Amino acid sequence: MLNKFFIVLINFYRKFISPLLPQSCRFYPTCSEYAVECFQTFGFFKAFFLSIYRIIRCNPLSKGGYDPVDKHAH
Repeated sequence: MLNKFFIVLINFYRKFISPLLPQSCRFYPTCSEYAVECFQTFGFFKAFFLSIYRIIRCNPLSKGGYDPVDKHAH
């Protein structure tokens, strides 16, 4: 239930807020795509932790690059 709520919240951000901001994500998939995939794959707490950790790593000092969700991580 919480996972679906956060997916809706992220999709709202992607549709209405993100287009108003300059593109700044240094990763592929983008941080919001990564977060949605986490919430679709894992339970709430793991998905939330992975999403926040990804957002923290997405900063001007990061190289970025390809960083998919590890669906086999336990």
